[in-house]
Amino acid sequence: MSATVPVNANTSAVVLAAGKGTRMGSDLAKVLHPLAGRPLIAHVLDTCRALGVGQAVVVVGWQRERVEEAVRPWKPTCVLQDRQLGTGHAVLATQSSVRGEVVLVLCGDCPLTPPALLQEVLTKHARTGASCTGVAARMQDPTGYGRMITDAASRLVGIVEHKDASPDQRAIDLVNSGIYAFRRADLFRCLAKVRPQNAQGEYYLTDVVAMLVAEGEPVELVVTDDVASVLGVNTPADLATAERLRAGRAP
Repeated sequence: MSATVPVNANTSAVVLAAGKGTRMGSDLAKVLHPLAGRPLIAHVLDTCRALGVGQAVVVVGWQRERVEEAVRPWKPTCVLQDRQLGTGHAVLATQSSVRGEVVLVLCGDCPLTPPALLQEVLTKHARTGASCTGVAARMQDPTGYGRMITDAASRLVGIVEHKDASPDQRAIDLVNSGIYAFRRADLFRCLAKVRPQNAQGEYYLTDVVAMLVAEGEPVELVVTDDVASVLGVNTPADLATAERLRAGRAP
């Protein structure tokens, strides 16, 4: 009997898990903090498995050995980000390891994203022939989140981090989830040109979107009303919120 072919065999999921997470107030790497008794990143990798991606790649850094041990049951490819210089730098570190023609970028501290939402992203990405398909959510209080900048036709034209946003941009309630599907070739071609010209001095993955728009490449957006599905855990309060939300979703 032949082996079962993954549903998204041509997709490599890149899970960002290198950061310390200083706002958690703990020496434990952020993605190792427990949600429902399991590390945050375990929930993300369960989602990758449910999607049937052809490959999972975990970017490690802070407490590398402990994170690698925690993810071992999912048998991902682990890639070291030797210095934490931003999301663009983290994804660029995976270039020689990623095999899929589609790269699905996920955050290791975003444990409540349902497989159905990611499947919607991958389906739209394939159907439209997009270079990039991002995920956005509308939030009553978008403080701290990057803002999705759209044109009059509601097409995505750029992403601005909160610290770099103007007052008018900070009034936008459409926020960046940090979840994207990219064409592999376009992603790494643009990442090679990203420079740390921002308030953080980091290499932003979001700059790739602006580059693709400027090149006239098709960029799509999936908007979700389920804010919990894109909740990132950055503080103990966020973790407590995630626990409540997860308990509310449990059958």
